[in-house]
Amino acid sequence: MTFRLYDTATREVRDFVPLEEGKAGLYLCGLTVQSEPHVGHVRSGVNFDVLQRWLRHRGFDVTFIRNVTDIDDKILTKAAEQGRPWYNLAYEMHRELDRAYRALNVAPPTYEPAATGHVPEMIELIAELIVKGHAYPAEDGSGDVYFDVRSWPSYGELTRQGIEDMAAAEDADPRGKRDPRDFALWKGWKKESEPETAAWPSPWGPGRPGWHIECSAMAGKYLGAAFDIHGGGVDLRFPHHENEQAQSRAAGRPFATYWMHNAWITTAGEKMSKSLGNSLTIPAVLQRYRGIELRFYLLMAHYRSHVEFSFEALDEAAAGLRRIESFLERAPEVETGTLPDAFVAAMDDDLGTPAAVAVLYDAVREGNRLLAAEGDASTAAAEVLAMLDVLGLHPDDPAWGGSGGDAKLSAAVDVLVAGLLEQRAQARAEKDFARADAIRDQIKAAGIEIEDTPAGARWTL
Repeated sequence: MTFRLYDTATREVRDFVPLEEGKAGLYLCGLTVQSEPHVGHVRSGVNFDVLQRWLRHRGFDVTFIRNVTDIDDKILTKAAEQGRPWYNLAYEMHRELDRAYRALNVAPPTYEPAATGHVPEMIELIAELIVKGHAYPAEDGSGDVYFDVRSWPSYGELTRQGIEDMAAAEDADPRGKRDPRDFALWKGWKKESEPETAAWPSPWGPGRPGWHIECSAMAGKYLGAAFDIHGGGVDLRFPHHENEQAQSRAAGRPFATYWMHNAWITTAGEKMSKSLGNSLTIPAVLQRYRGIELRFYLLMAHYRSHVEFSFEALDEAAAGLRRIESFLERAPEVETGTLPDAFVAAMDDDLGTPAAVAVLYDAVREGNRLLAAEGDASTAAAEVLAMLDVLGLHPDDPAWGGSGGDAKLSAAVDVLVAGLLEQRAQARAEKDFARADAIRDQIKAAGIEIEDTPAGARWTL
């Protein structure tokens, strides 16, 4: 079966046909680092992490770019409220985001460009648009530059809207615009209210880039004028992605072939966001749950399905994951096996993780049935490990503190524990139970748990 995905632009599930055979270029709109990341933020990171993992499993050479917006109005406003430099706030929140991604085993992208590091590319793209007649400097002396939406007949095609049906853009002072819907490509420096460090030199005077131009410039730099998949949250479809596509194509760049959008996580029916005051930050959630449990919770729903967050649902997901872990602890030790056909079919069908998790549960049930009947559960265990690996949930992954984190250390501890277990077995054979119990307590005091299985004693940290 061919990998198929839902394309927001065409409103249909399409076969994935890359621009270059065997390769896949993926751009994901990352976060604006203005505050601590919450559960709603990291859903996008987890969903598109699964996408890149699946593409690689399917044999594609993936170039995955996920940007960071580290300069914008919100960052400037919040930094001013907190009485510190805007770049200090952005840097601290970027590090918080990195910690959240690591806690949920979101693999690093091929590259993570920051907006502030690509201002020259943005200025170059803006200049191209002006030359082609699709952008203009404001005549009010503000230093702003705008994209002329009426100069591009296809404006609105991504979200299937007509210009007359759109609300006015709110990203700059409307006095310098030809049309209220024109959006800012460059924002002139307001020296009365903005720090000098938030301005870069440009042909139109000092200022900073508008939000939308950032992603067009960074995607073009690292993926080229045309690439395969552009992703982001469903709330970015308009105006952000609509504007990205319009300005890129107006400059002669084909841009993305497929558009993928993950749905919201809501609380009380509303999008989880800082502005609503109902967000749940990752550090707070991780005080109650393991990162692997939160990741599993986020994967149990399809990426295009809205999720109403509740701790009860997270409890259920955590309990389900522990049942999987319990099976693996009791099953024979095996290497990661091959994926079941039903799992592959589910993932090939627009990253159908709910159906994939159902296949995972089926394999665990079959494995438990075999264990109860004293049968061979090796194949089931190997399949379970293979499925967990694709989903970023493999218990031996270094992200979860598995033995894969330091193979040499694990091997050394294995030898030491095996020696102590041999002494314990000898003591029990000699009916020296006091000595056997002392050895057991010694092992337990080191934080190592011993389980006696038909295949012999096994240890876990």
